[in-house]
Amino acid sequence: MAIENWKIEGNYFESCNCDNICPCILLQAPTEEFCEAMVGWHIEKGHCNDVSLDGIKVGVWLHSPGNLTDGNWNLALYVDEEASQEQFDAVSALWSGEGGGHLGVIASLVSEVKSVKKAKISFESTDTKKHLIIDGVGENEMVPMEGGEGRHVIVTDPPLQVAPGFPIVVCESVNAHYNDNGDSWKHSGKAGLASPFLYGPAN
Repeated sequence: MAIENWKIEGNYFESCNCDNICPCILLQAPTEEFCEAMVGWHIEKGHCNDVSLDGIKVGVWLHSPGNLTDGNWNLALYVDEEASQEQFDAVSALWSGEGGGHLGVIASLVSEVKSVKKAKISFESTDTKKHLIIDGVGENEMVPMEGGEGRHVIVTDPPLQVAPGFPIVVCESVNAHYNDNGDSWKHSGKAGLASPFLYGPAN
Protein backbone atom coordinates (compact mmCIF):
# COMPACT_ATOMS: atom_id res chain seq x y z
CA MET A 1 0.00 0.00 0.00
CA ALA A 2 1.15 3.56 -0.68
CA ILE A 3 1.54 5.35 2.66
CA GLU A 4 0.90 9.08 2.46
CA ASN A 5 0.69 9.94 6.16
CA TRP A 6 0.73 8.06 9.42
CA LYS A 7 1.17 8.49 13.14
CA ILE A 8 0.84 6.03 16.02
CA GLU A 9 1.30 6.44 19.77
CA GLY A 10 0.91 4.35 22.88
CA ASN A 11 3.07 2.10 25.06
CA TYR A 12 5.72 -0.47 24.26
CA PHE A 13 7.87 -2.92 26.17
CA GLU A 14 10.30 -5.74 25.45
CA SER A 15 12.52 -8.29 27.14
CA CYS A 16 15.49 -10.15 25.75
CA ASN A 17 18.09 -12.73 26.73
CA CYS A 18 20.65 -10.10 27.85
CA ASP A 19 21.59 -9.55 31.47
CA ASN A 20 20.47 -6.25 32.99
CA ILE A 21 21.18 -3.55 32.01
CA CYS A 22 20.84 -4.41 28.31
CA PRO A 23 24.19 -3.68 26.63
CA CYS A 24 22.54 -3.40 23.21
CA ILE A 25 21.16 0.07 23.97
CA LEU A 26 24.74 1.17 24.64
CA LEU A 27 25.82 -0.21 21.24
CA GLN A 28 27.68 -3.06 22.94
CA ALA A 29 27.53 -6.74 21.99
CA PRO A 30 24.67 -8.77 23.51
CA THR A 31 25.46 -10.66 26.70
CA GLU A 32 25.35 -14.04 24.93
CA GLU A 33 26.75 -12.63 21.63
CA PHE A 34 23.25 -12.85 20.10
CA CYS A 35 19.97 -11.20 20.99
CA GLU A 36 16.51 -12.75 21.11
CA ALA A 37 13.67 -10.50 22.19
CA MET A 38 9.91 -10.41 22.53
CA VAL A 39 8.37 -6.99 21.96
CA GLY A 40 4.84 -5.63 22.29
CA TRP A 41 3.12 -2.40 21.32
CA HIS A 42 -0.33 -1.12 22.19
CA ILE A 43 -1.38 1.57 19.72
CA GLU A 44 -3.64 3.73 21.87
CA LYS A 45 -4.18 6.23 19.09
CA GLY A 46 -3.06 6.23 15.49
CA HIS A 47 -3.76 6.10 11.79
CA CYS A 48 -2.19 5.03 8.52
CA ASN A 49 -3.61 7.08 5.67
CA ASP A 50 -7.34 7.08 6.48
CA VAL A 51 -7.26 3.77 8.37
CA SER A 52 -7.69 4.15 12.14
CA LEU A 53 -5.31 2.02 14.21
CA ASP A 54 -6.75 2.99 17.60
CA GLY A 55 -6.51 0.13 20.09
CA ILE A 56 -4.56 -2.27 17.88
CA LYS A 57 -1.94 -4.45 19.58
CA VAL A 58 1.23 -5.70 17.89
CA GLY A 59 3.81 -8.29 18.91
CA VAL A 60 7.23 -9.20 17.54
CA TRP A 61 9.74 -11.92 18.21
CA LEU A 62 13.22 -11.29 16.83
CA HIS A 63 16.64 -12.88 16.67
CA SER A 64 19.79 -10.87 16.00
CA PRO A 65 22.98 -12.92 15.50
CA GLY A 66 25.20 -10.19 16.96
CA ASN A 67 25.22 -6.48 17.70
CA LEU A 68 21.75 -5.18 16.90
CA THR A 69 23.02 -2.44 14.61
CA ASP A 70 24.77 -5.02 12.42
CA GLY A 71 21.36 -6.20 11.24
CA ASN A 72 20.63 -9.62 9.74
CA TRP A 73 17.67 -10.08 12.10
CA ASN A 74 15.03 -12.78 11.80
CA LEU A 75 11.60 -11.48 12.80
CA ALA A 76 8.06 -12.74 13.26
CA LEU A 77 5.19 -10.23 13.36
CA TYR A 78 1.85 -10.75 15.12
CA VAL A 79 -1.12 -8.42 14.65
CA ASP A 80 -4.20 -8.18 16.85
CA GLU A 81 -6.83 -10.68 15.72
CA GLU A 82 -9.43 -7.94 16.19
CA ALA A 83 -7.83 -5.90 13.40
CA SER A 84 -9.77 -5.59 10.17
CA GLN A 85 -8.06 -6.56 6.92
CA GLU A 86 -7.34 -2.88 6.25
CA GLN A 87 -5.80 -2.48 9.71
CA PHE A 88 -3.80 -5.69 9.32
CA ASP A 89 -2.45 -4.50 5.96
CA ALA A 90 -1.59 -1.07 7.42
CA VAL A 91 0.29 -2.51 10.41
CA SER A 92 2.12 -4.99 8.17
CA ALA A 93 3.17 -2.15 5.86
CA LEU A 94 4.35 0.10 8.70
CA TRP A 95 6.35 -2.63 10.44
CA SER A 96 7.92 -3.56 7.10
CA GLY A 97 9.27 -0.02 6.92
CA GLU A 98 7.11 1.33 4.11
CA GLY A 99 6.28 4.49 6.08
CA GLY A 100 9.85 5.25 7.16
CA GLY A 101 10.56 6.69 10.60
CA HIS A 102 11.61 4.55 13.57
CA LEU A 103 9.78 1.51 12.19
CA GLY A 104 11.67 1.99 8.94
CA VAL A 105 14.94 1.84 10.86
CA ILE A 106 13.87 -1.40 12.54
CA ALA A 107 12.79 -2.91 9.21
CA SER A 108 16.12 -2.02 7.62
CA LEU A 109 17.86 -4.37 10.07
CA VAL A 110 15.70 -7.38 9.18
CA SER A 111 16.95 -9.90 6.65
CA GLU A 112 14.18 -12.49 7.04
CA VAL A 113 10.53 -12.15 8.04
CA LYS A 114 9.61 -15.62 9.24
CA SER A 115 5.88 -15.00 9.46
CA VAL A 116 3.18 -12.33 9.60
CA LYS A 117 0.09 -13.58 11.40
CA LYS A 118 -3.04 -12.48 13.18
CA ALA A 119 -3.21 -13.60 16.81
CA LYS A 120 -5.14 -12.98 19.98
CA ILE A 121 -2.94 -10.49 21.84
CA SER A 122 -3.29 -9.34 25.44
CA PHE A 123 -1.29 -6.27 26.50
CA GLU A 124 -1.08 -4.91 30.05
CA SER A 125 1.18 -2.02 31.02
CA THR A 126 0.98 -0.48 34.50
CA ASP A 127 3.49 1.13 36.87
CA THR A 128 4.05 -2.24 38.55
CA LYS A 129 3.64 -4.82 35.79
CA LYS A 130 4.10 -5.34 32.04
CA HIS A 131 2.47 -8.40 30.51
CA LEU A 132 2.16 -9.40 26.86
CA ILE A 133 0.45 -12.61 25.78
CA ILE A 134 0.36 -13.78 22.16
CA ASP A 135 -2.09 -16.64 22.36
CA GLY A 136 -0.59 -19.98 21.37
CA VAL A 137 2.79 -18.39 20.68
CA GLY A 138 4.28 -16.94 23.85
CA GLU A 139 4.27 -14.28 26.52
CA ASN A 140 6.45 -11.69 28.17
CA GLU A 141 5.83 -10.73 31.78
CA MET A 142 8.10 -8.12 33.36
CA VAL A 143 8.30 -5.91 36.43
CA PRO A 144 10.07 -2.55 36.73
CA MET A 145 13.32 -2.69 38.69
CA GLU A 146 13.29 -0.69 41.91
CA GLY A 147 15.64 2.26 42.17
CA GLY A 148 16.40 4.76 44.91
CA GLU A 149 13.50 5.43 47.31
CA GLY A 150 11.31 3.00 45.38
CA ARG A 151 11.43 4.94 42.14
CA HIS A 152 11.85 3.33 38.73
CA VAL A 153 15.32 2.95 37.25
CA ILE A 154 15.36 5.22 34.20
CA VAL A 155 17.68 5.35 31.18
CA THR A 156 17.62 8.50 29.06
CA ASP A 157 19.19 9.19 25.68
CA PRO A 158 20.95 5.85 25.07
CA PRO A 159 22.90 5.74 21.80
CA LEU A 160 20.56 3.02 20.50
CA GLN A 161 17.24 4.86 20.33
CA VAL A 162 14.77 2.11 21.13
CA ALA A 163 12.21 4.70 22.30
CA PRO A 164 12.98 7.98 20.52
CA GLY A 165 12.04 11.00 22.63
CA PHE A 166 11.15 9.12 25.80
CA PRO A 167 12.98 7.90 28.92
CA ILE A 168 13.11 4.12 29.29
CA VAL A 169 12.03 2.23 32.41
CA VAL A 170 14.44 -0.62 33.16
CA CYS A 171 12.57 -3.84 33.90
CA GLU A 172 13.31 -7.48 34.70
CA SER A 173 11.57 -10.41 33.05
CA VAL A 174 9.50 -12.69 35.26
CA ASN A 175 8.30 -15.14 32.64
CA ALA A 176 9.18 -14.85 28.97
CA HIS A 177 8.72 -17.66 26.48
CA TYR A 178 8.13 -18.16 22.77
CA ASN A 179 7.51 -21.16 20.52
CA ASP A 180 6.73 -20.67 16.83
CA ASN A 181 8.32 -21.00 13.39
CA GLY A 182 10.69 -23.65 14.74
CA ASP A 183 12.10 -21.25 17.34
CA SER A 184 11.83 -22.01 21.05
CA TRP A 185 12.92 -19.58 23.75
CA LYS A 186 12.39 -19.20 27.50
CA HIS A 187 13.96 -17.11 30.23
CA SER A 188 13.40 -15.12 33.41
CA GLY A 189 15.43 -12.59 35.38
CA LYS A 190 16.73 -10.94 32.22
CA ALA A 191 16.72 -7.45 30.70
CA GLY A 192 13.53 -5.55 30.05
CA LEU A 193 12.72 -2.09 28.70
CA ALA A 194 9.46 -0.12 28.65
CA SER A 195 8.32 3.33 27.57
CA PRO A 196 5.66 5.29 25.75
CA PHE A 197 6.16 5.65 22.01
CA LEU A 198 5.26 8.14 19.32
CA TYR A 199 6.13 7.12 15.77
CA GLY A 200 5.64 8.85 12.46
CA PRO A 201 7.50 9.40 9.18
CA ALA A 202 10.14 11.53 10.90
CA ASN A 203 10.51 9.62 14.16
